Amino acid sequence: MREAMRFEVLGPLRVCRGDEELDLGFPQQRALLALLLVRAGRPVPMGEIVDVLWPGRAPASAMNVVRRYAGALRRLLEPGLPPRAPGRRVLRRAGGYLLEAAEDEVDLLRFRALTKRGKRAAATGRSEAALGHFVDALDDWHGPVAMGIPAAVRENTEFTALEGELARTARMAADAALLCGGSELVLPHLRRAVGLDPLDESAQAGLVMALAASGLQAEALTAYERVRRLLAEELGTAPGPELTAAHTRVLRQEWGPRPAAPATPPRPAPAGPVPTATPPAGTAAPLCVPVAAPAASPTPARPVRTARLPADLPVFVGREAELAVLLRVTDAAAASTGAPTTVLVSGMPGIGKSALAAHWAHRVADRFPDGLLHVPLRGFDAAGPPLEPAEALRGMLATLGVPAARLPDGVDSLAGLYRSTLAGRRLLVLLDDAAGTEQVRPLLPAGPGSLTLVTSRLALSGLTASGARPLHLDLPSAADADAALARRVGRDRTAAEPGAAAEIVARCGRLPLALAVVAARAAARPDVPLSAIAAGLRHSGDGLDAFAGTAGTPGLRAAFAPSYRRLPRDNARLFRLLSLRPGPDLTPGAAAALADLPPRRTRLLLDELADAHLVLEHAPGRYVQHALLRRFAAELTVAYDSPAERRRALDRLRAHRATVPDGNSASDIDCP
Repeated sequence: MREAMRFEVLGPLRVCRGDEELDLGFPQQRALLALLLVRAGRPVPMGEIVDVLWPGRAPASAMNVVRRYAGALRRLLEPGLPPRAPGRRVLRRAGGYLLEAAEDEVDLLRFRALTKRGKRAAATGRSEAALGHFVDALDDWHGPVAMGIPAAVRENTEFTALEGELARTARMAADAALLCGGSELVLPHLRRAVGLDPLDESAQAGLVMALAASGLQAEALTAYERVRRLLAEELGTAPGPELTAAHTRVLRQEWGPRPAAPATPPRPAPAGPVPTATPPAGTAAPLCVPVAAPAASPTPARPVRTARLPADLPVFVGREAELAVLLRVTDAAAASTGAPTTVLVSGMPGIGKSALAAHWAHRVADRFPDGLLHVPLRGFDAAGPPLEPAEALRGMLATLGVPAARLPDGVDSLAGLYRSTLAGRRLLVLLDDAAGTEQVRPLLPAGPGSLTLVTSRLALSGLTASGARPLHLDLPSAADADAALARRVGRDRTAAEPGAAAEIVARCGRLPLALAVVAARAAARPDVPLSAIAAGLRHSGDGLDAFAGTAGTPGLRAAFAPSYRRLPRDNARLFRLLSLRPGPDLTPGAAAALADLPPRRTRLLLDELADAHLVLEHAPGRYVQHALLRRFAAELTVAYDSPAERRRALDRLRAHRATVPDGNSASDIDCP
């Protein structure tokens, strides 16, 4: 039986045999594999291989080098293959080579098969099915094609054409989403498409429409303005008919199927009030757009009062202590005549920072007569990079009525205009999901009376050192977690099975996102007893499969992964290895033994993990991970650390504890 393999070329070039990622060798050897993958199942003549691998002048030995690389790949993919045996993977065909792989083994083959199904569904009017196929296809796309091969080789049309193919599928997905709803599902893929080719007007038009249809009208208008400037600077042209039509439809709030592009650009939208988009339930608007656009003038008019805010969770419960703190801060800000007030809400992924911010803002909105701004900073967005401060400032200034023609270049100039525009006004500013202090600092108002709430997974010590008030968000109390589950699944169900409800809360580690995922599944199956749901969690193993995402609710892996990807290499390795420890917590000395690092260096890494809220120093010198973060780390260590390395880490820990017993704390706050 052929051993299970996984080939990936729609992003970093990777090959995995089971759970083991293979070392693909020299750059040119990797390039040969990438070319064979792009043409999987079809022979690539030797002449084409040489032309792709050596874009300039090929050496006289090029064909012999290709044969050597092909033999090395054959042995890599089939390690037990006898010498000179042809094998079943890298085959000689038609004067060249062919890679033999099944559709379910190659991400590109899966992508193309799913795209075909999406096209067939779209052609027969089944837009919902088409969207599902397109999104499933695009989920295999993780970045620029064939990352890890020489840059000169990646510029070959074999690879650039494939990126165009991915962008076209993203555009078809956007069209299907406009017909049936669900534009938010395609936003990550459209952002990636325009990131690879910012001058692709079709992809940009799809992004503008998808943003608007997702309730993000201000960001849609900002995206259009950005590409309009880029076209003028790079090509000296104005947006074409398709992009212009998308812009006009955003202004007129005309969502739905895309009409044929007009032969000539449409006339500009009539002067007057700019309509606002109402986001679907649970969707946060990027900026709170005033109800009426101020007239263009040297000094922007005071924006009309608006109550546009991120949606408040109808199932929000508890957090009374934190809300009381925020209300006291709000009272102090209203009475202040000095520096503006900033509050930083930080905590681990899934703890409910954004939900708390939205709920509090709804309670105090009437205290800010000059309006509200909400900016998702995308600091830990799996779909793309964090929002640049300059981009955020342009969107905020546009929302405040500053004409695009008056927007200067450069972050400092934009920040100065932003602060002067806010002079004498009292606004509430929500900066959600910050990536760092330097992203936030230019966005802070300068005058008294305004209040800024920043949420982040990071402690942002630079921000607190500048005067921001920190508010660490811990796990909800057991009573609040019980109430949250009851609110989501129904009080009758939890009252009928209190033991099962308590077990669900415990196995979710009281983490709000985990509770939301499990409760959404339980609410969708009202006939299933809670005891069965609890049993499923009890027997789900050590991974996070039981906490996979549901419609409208991200899974725990998707929530945790961006924090992990932001870690430097040593921090990431220590985070993984911490999952191997027996017992609930450990000391810096034990952690140093696990990672085979000096104690001082390990203590620094632990402090950095604590700042990222991926571990907690629950007592002096004692560190714990939330039970579900520990499961996530355990999955990662199986994926990235060899069995031999894991055994060595445990042997070092045993040796350390034999000489320096550190005991075990009974205060593992979250382990069910």
